[in-house]
Amino acid sequence: MDKVIFKKASYDYDVLKPIVFNMMESIGKDLITKQARVLIKPNLLSPARPDKAVLTHPHVVKAVAEYVLYKGARPQISDSPATGPFKRIIREGGFEKAFKGIDVDFKTFKKSVKVDSGEPFGSIDIARSAVETDILINLAKLKTHSQMLLTLGVKNMFGCIIGFQKPEWHLRTGVDREMFARLLVQIYNAVKPSITIVDGILAMVGQGPGKSGTPRYLGLLIGGRNAFAVDRLICSLLGMDPDRLLTNKVAKELGLCSNEIYANGDFNIVDNFRFPELGSLLYGPKPFQRIMRKHIIQKPVVDNLLCELCGECWQYCPAKAITDNRKTIDFDYDKCIRCYCCIEICPHGALHAKETLPGRLLRRFSV
Repeated sequence: MDKVIFKKASYDYDVLKPIVFNMMESIGKDLITKQARVLIKPNLLSPARPDKAVLTHPHVVKAVAEYVLYKGARPQISDSPATGPFKRIIREGGFEKAFKGIDVDFKTFKKSVKVDSGEPFGSIDIARSAVETDILINLAKLKTHSQMLLTLGVKNMFGCIIGFQKPEWHLRTGVDREMFARLLVQIYNAVKPSITIVDGILAMVGQGPGKSGTPRYLGLLIGGRNAFAVDRLICSLLGMDPDRLLTNKVAKELGLCSNEIYANGDFNIVDNFRFPELGSLLYGPKPFQRIMRKHIIQKPVVDNLLCELCGECWQYCPAKAITDNRKTIDFDYDKCIRCYCCIEICPHGALHAKETLPGRLLRRFSV
């Protein structure tokens, strides 16, 4: 039986630290031993202030790191950001200030090692330090996600794929959300973090996971040994069917999640949690899917008042579907695979997913 702990918390460090220590003891008291190498993997997506709810809050990461030091182990904090220099993320995200005087290494993932993930993906390049560490602690952020609905514990391990290999995987899995979910599940299962804690103190709603999303205070930390169980109960907490999150559905089909999960602590249903608009990526009979996809299916669009033509989106786009015409950016919706990487990494919150008028009308009047 998998236990998932729910604790009311705030970012006041004097309050937060004992809560995190207690949670870590409850989840895995004997997991961390003296001199063990412990990799802490937060969500360090891109440069953003803590109040934007884009990153795992620095005080949550600090409390876990201090617990690791208390156990006599050697912590390292690592991720492979989608965009922005790692040092800038550490500075703007508040980590540099929070960790002043604490002997902890911050290192971006640089080298990969091939790991057999099983069919259909086979050998996958995963960050070497994530694979070879003694203990991996998964510190996710509770956020909405325009492609996958939510990004929680399982999806946080996608950060163990280094740099531009991320958009390459988006391109390989194409417009098939369930196939991408299976990739996420198999990456998580290949890395096998020992502990997962999700920062839901300040969560994100709406068109996340980047700066297009909206922060919402939930005041919760959620944790457990098994991220599949953690993610399922978070979905229940938010008032949705857990199988609606495709990583949950895939994990269940693969027999990776126990049917016996129980919530311990402050589990209270969240009212009116605002999920992202999530339209289908394919529509209609196969001969007409291209034209239907272009004119019916939800797509990324730009707000020209916010766009600064910084180039992050067209450099990162796995399908090379974005071009710069010097005044704005143009999308080639025939090429666009609707991975929404551009929305995720936009540093200015200038991109969002929008359902087309024909698509909205068709959905409204079809039963």
